[in-house]
Amino acid sequence: MFWLKKVLSQLVMPIPLTVLLLLIAGLLWRSQRQSLLSLGKVALIFATSVLLLCSQSQVSYWLTHSLESRYAPNNQVMTERCVVMVLGSGNIEQAGLTAVQQLSATALARLSEGLRQLTLGQHCTLVVSGYSGGQQPTPHASIMAKAAIELGGEPARIVKFEQPKDTIEEAYALQQLIGQQPFKLVTSATHMPRAMAIFTQLGLQPQAAPTDFIAHQSFWWRLDAEQLLASQRSIHEYVGMLWLQIKGLSPQHIPLETM
Repeated sequence: MFWLKKVLSQLVMPIPLTVLLLLIAGLLWRSQRQSLLSLGKVALIFATSVLLLCSQSQVSYWLTHSLESRYAPNNQVMTERCVVMVLGSGNIEQAGLTAVQQLSATALARLSEGLRQLTLGQHCTLVVSGYSGGQQPTPHASIMAKAAIELGGEPARIVKFEQPKDTIEEAYALQQLIGQQPFKLVTSATHMPRAMAIFTQLGLQPQAAPTDFIAHQSFWWRLDAEQLLASQRSIHEYVGMLWLQIKGLSPQHIPLETM
């Protein structure tokens, strides 16, 4: 089911969808039947429209800002025995690189914010998460833990979840560790609404600490890959919310927090 979810979600992402539609259009145009040629034209027009819209500044900003504006940056001071949960992202594993250098830009942004949250409390525990992805030997959580130590984190105060594959599994793992104890939840601002919905639906008490804000406006006529990537990440979150509804964890509307 996990891999089925991953494959199906890719089919509605702008870049894979555009490539798929262009391949379909090319195949249909080789046909001699007029009806198939017409379908090929429709596929080409739709693919071009998706690519143009998702690369356009105002469309990308609208998709992304609607997610990122739900939670403000968190500067709330924490009490003793605080817990900061940093959700997993991605990394490469390459000999000769430090753990920090192996992290993706998203993972590094999340970890940096997690370490900043630790400075807002005393004797805090940092929880990092993520499995190996099936393509590299070291779990993502281990790379995150090593990177946290390289950036000044205390090894004795770091907990690793090396098995969770997605946010739901991360929430269950944390629930077993801390029960109903309040904690700071660190993830990308686009992912935060879905993450908060998952953790709260399971009875946990997260305090949102978003990072990795990517929504920004540019000239309306400018099309670029950065805007396309922002659109794709946002659409991924909307698809994820739909998946929650299918699984019975329906995310509720969550208002902007001012911390």
